[in-house]
Amino acid sequence: MTDADPAPRPLTVGGYAALAKNRLPPATWHYIQGGAGTESTVRANRAAYRRLRLRPRVLADVSRCDLSATVLGDPVGAPLGIAPMAYHQLACDEGEVATVRAAGAPGLRIPTIVSIFASRTFEDLAAQATGPLWLQLYWLHRRDVLRTVVRRAEAAGFRALVLTVDTPRLGRRLREVRHGFHLPPGVVARNLDGEVTGFLHDRQDGSSALARHADAFIDPSLSWSDLDRLREQTRLPLLLKGVLTAEDAARAAGIGIDGIVVSNHGGRQLDGAVATLDALPEVVAAVDGRCPVFLDGGIRHGTDVLKALALGARTVFVGRPVLWGLAAGGEAGAREVLTLLRDELEDAMALAGRPSLAALDPALLARGPAAAAPNASYEDPDLRKGP
Repeated sequence: MTDADPAPRPLTVGGYAALAKNRLPPATWHYIQGGAGTESTVRANRAAYRRLRLRPRVLADVSRCDLSATVLGDPVGAPLGIAPMAYHQLACDEGEVATVRAAGAPGLRIPTIVSIFASRTFEDLAAQATGPLWLQLYWLHRRDVLRTVVRRAEAAGFRALVLTVDTPRLGRRLREVRHGFHLPPGVVARNLDGEVTGFLHDRQDGSSALARHADAFIDPSLSWSDLDRLREQTRLPLLLKGVLTAEDAARAAGIGIDGIVVSNHGGRQLDGAVATLDALPEVVAAVDGRCPVFLDGGIRHGTDVLKALALGARTVFVGRPVLWGLAAGGEAGAREVLTLLRDELEDAMALAGRPSLAALDPALLARGPAAAAPNASYEDPDLRKGP
């Protein structure tokens, strides 16, 4: 290789983490990577996948593996999606515009859940997206602001609302506190006015601007009775994100919620919460087919996707790796991360003797002692350490 040759692209998702870490300011990197408290739930999300082993079947015709699916009525090229994350412009200048373009690439056309704190406007994203767009909401004190963003998303062609229900307050994210995390100039929540975004750009040593903002603007009184009020304001399907128990899943399905996202906020809320993969079976059983169940948290390999689908997830949403791809190479980097996961999933289906999504079921899986942690070159070592 000569000096003029481009650097080889990573062969694993973890390789994009290494590139992103080298290209991002330290405070931004730790904001993206960080979890709550001791980050035990961040590590638990990964460990849960290592505890499940695969039971491949043989002599199955796997000359063609079909990854296509339908999600909330929309056809998609793979059972993947992009989890809601704020401020993609922290990772690349085009921000969420680059993300939705990547999600709409051939073979993908997957849903993107757009954060209410997106750094590009809903209208800009809708103009560039070819995959479905869903809007993620927090329950703000300012109900008028919620009504406005919901109406704008509907007018722009968004296909669903995803209400985050595990954030009555922000988890104690020690990396953000240590770095005094605040938004840099030019990165703003484009779909909210300055009164709501408040002091997100103000640095205070020993304090996170995001935590101060959440305390001021997110309403911790959110309860089941509020869901009817939200549904009265929209024609869009309503999903709940942050469900981890059979009890809550059964109640949500019983009142007609349109979907559940099994999520622990990537380990950024309650330190010590159950891993999402471990919570998935009880949620699927409690819902009993009344609404689709989705999952996020800890996805790093195509085999992770395979395991979640086998346990009943309809679609698996990817978080931090998308930001790694954006930081490493903008739209192209995010597309490469998503395509890598899709291709790894297809390989895993073929080698497991399961050529269709319908063929994936719990019989594919065996529980046992956790597999050894992978070589550091295959997985971001920061996710195995404390803050």
